[in-house]
Amino acid sequence: MGVTGKDKAFVHPYMPNSVPEIKQQMLDELGVGSIDEIYKSLIPDDLLYKERLDLPEPIVNEYELKRHVMGILNRNITTEDYVSFLGAGCYRHQVPAICDELNMRGEFLTAYCGDTYSDHGKMQAIFEYTSMMGELLDADIVSYTTYDAGQSVSSAFCIALRAQAAKGHDNRRILVPSTMNPEIRSQALAYCRNAGEIITVASDPQTGLMDLQDLEEKLKDGGAAAVFYENPSYLGFFETQAEQIAALAHRYQALCIAQPEAASLGIVESPLNLGADLVCGDIQPLGMHMQFGGGQAGFIACSQDLGLAEQFPTYMYGITKTGQDGRYGWGRAMNYRCSHGSRENANEYFGTETGLWGITAGIYLASMGPQGMYELGETILQKTSYAIRRLSEIKNITVNLFGGANFQEFVINFDQTGKTVKEINQELLARRIFGGKDVSRDFPQYGQSALYCISELTTEEEIENLRTALTAITEGRQ
Repeated sequence: MGVTGKDKAFVHPYMPNSVPEIKQQMLDELGVGSIDEIYKSLIPDDLLYKERLDLPEPIVNEYELKRHVMGILNRNITTEDYVSFLGAGCYRHQVPAICDELNMRGEFLTAYCGDTYSDHGKMQAIFEYTSMMGELLDADIVSYTTYDAGQSVSSAFCIALRAQAAKGHDNRRILVPSTMNPEIRSQALAYCRNAGEIITVASDPQTGLMDLQDLEEKLKDGGAAAVFYENPSYLGFFETQAEQIAALAHRYQALCIAQPEAASLGIVESPLNLGADLVCGDIQPLGMHMQFGGGQAGFIACSQDLGLAEQFPTYMYGITKTGQDGRYGWGRAMNYRCSHGSRENANEYFGTETGLWGITAGIYLASMGPQGMYELGETILQKTSYAIRRLSEIKNITVNLFGGANFQEFVINFDQTGKTVKEINQELLARRIFGGKDVSRDFPQYGQSALYCISELTTEEEIENLRTALTAITEGRQ
């Protein structure tokens, strides 16, 4: 709303054009007497809030503002301060110094990707990222980055729905496992609510694996546009039936969509080589700090399939010849598909704020190379196995609830302790340890269970300290 009285001359130091004379010039240009007139011309009076918003007074001194913000930030406890066994979609990995050094350069330090014809340096950087992701995934086509894994999965569902519709298949169902990441499932339900229906497939209560009999029955009875699975799953175990899932999907004219874990792809076969049509996920493990939950960006990829490629909503960067022999340029392919090529006719809207993370992931992959990615996956696999073995020695808890091999994460059940995960995590926090993600609300069928995460940065000492702490807590000792 407009300002009155003594506030009328107030000039906000961080808001442009707040000088009274400039504000008046703009009002004169618009032909209105006050800002109030603009609001009242657009917002019905019964919806217009007429009181003063309950906001604090502005801090106009830069030093005081910094102290205020830092005071809020300093209440946080980071994974540098405490040992962390939290994962569930955002992970603490080693970030090579070169990633931070290069992505802080002025040429790159913006989420925006640049103009179509002018920003060839940034375009080449993104092209190199997609090329290396293509090698990691054994994919021919890799998208520009999406907001996060949630959007990449949701967009992959929409791609499948559009591609199937283009073939004349009008089935709008997407079949997903009951163990799917609940946050991503929630995003997909909202994102796809006007496009399709998400149907849950049962999981084996002992192994967590997708129930293939239930999957086939749902494919027989109602059909599907696509079948989705995670490998490794949200709960850490490997979905060892990937080829059977893809085969069943194709038998009933459905597409197969898979979400791999980027950090595992140095040792785990790409889902595209196991029959999947689309792969999607998050690149946060590839050179991005946790940043209190930020630093997320998603990818979508597929083999050489023009029908699928035309349904991608994001930029696609390609290399092309120029007028000079031996000189190449970079540009966007099929730009009409995306919201920057045609807002009203685009497949979906997508943002460009994650371009910096695509470049960062490219730097990470270039510095790691195939051997580095292999060693990363191997180290995580070994440390996860060691943690499961050592923690399994604790009485009255069930470690690795589903058995079998795990990558990076595993479930611990605490039912026999008589304590809730919340209570156990509070006691761990008092020992400067972030316990596992409480999954008892999202997966009540597994009782008081938590999802524990091990990365290449988790040390033997940290695992032993967790073992000691959990032993004391479950025995009722301080």
